[in-house]
Amino acid sequence: MFSNIGWSEMMILLVAALVILGPERLPGAVRWTTRSLRQVRDYASGATSQLKEELGPEFDELRKPLAELNELRNMSPRAAVTKHLLGGDDSVLRELETAVPDKQQLFGTSSGMPGGSGSSAPTLAKPLGHNERPPIDPDAT
Repeated sequence: MFSNIGWSEMMILLVAALVILGPERLPGAVRWTTRSLRQVRDYASGATSQLKEELGPEFDELRKPLAELNELRNMSPRAAVTKHLLGGDDSVLRELETAVPDKQQLFGTSSGMPGGSGSSAPTLAKPLGHNERPPIDPDAT
């Protein structure tokens, strides 16, 4: 519930509560807050169990799309491709990684690059100035 609040923010809140409430009322306020949070949590879990009892198997059908959505949110692009396109078998991707040479092998010599001029390192374009626009390629537009 308080996952976005760090220790420094907690200390600031504690000092502010101490200044506002005073040392004599602070313990009672902390007890009241923890009791209220516990009741809210109990109400939420009670509502969930009551829905589960009333809806029965339909409750699981309602939760299934939400669980799938949460699973997709936590997936990397590679995991998504592996799961949905390759059926969970990532051996194709592993074989592809071993088959593709390193960047050093790819760009280290110009013999492997088309249109190489014999130099060992690829030429890089100079960075653009402050108000300079990039060149336009009419064939690409």
